[in-house]
Amino acid sequence: MTVPPAHARARRNPAEGQPPVRRAAFALAVVFLVSGLLGFVPGVTENFADLRIAGHQSGAELFGVFGVSVLHNLVHLMFGVAGLVLARSVPAARVYLIGGGAIYLVLWLYGMAVDHRSAANFLPVNDADDWLHLALGGGMVALGTLVPRHARR
Repeated sequence: MTVPPAHARARRNPAEGQPPVRRAAFALAVVFLVSGLLGFVPGVTENFADLRIAGHQSGAELFGVFGVSVLHNLVHLMFGVAGLVLARSVPAARVYLIGGGAIYLVLWLYGMAVDHRSAANFLPVNDADDWLHLALGGGMVALGTLVPRHARR
């Protein structure tokens, strides 16, 4: 019986050899998909009975912190699907990261400008969402501009 070397693996990692920018886009897409799905899970989403289609009246909060609505969750799911599609090539992954980051920075500005208790808060967003959008926007733009195009060999 032969023993495989210590460094041998049973399966090859599908991300191995992929350009880092594609891996970053794919990872973020998965995070958006998971967060969108979790927004529909009672218990993970507190005050689930208060989940509304849209608007500031939705009292549901993902992890008891981030304001969510059906629209908000669907946006995360669509953003995740877009990321999976765009992570297939380096140029498209960059567009997803930089363009998506810009969208999240605009959402941060929207959240800072809108009265969270008004009808204009249609997503809805709260203070925690605002700061998360700033971090996501800045992080995505940074990943899209700074992460290498090619995998190391």
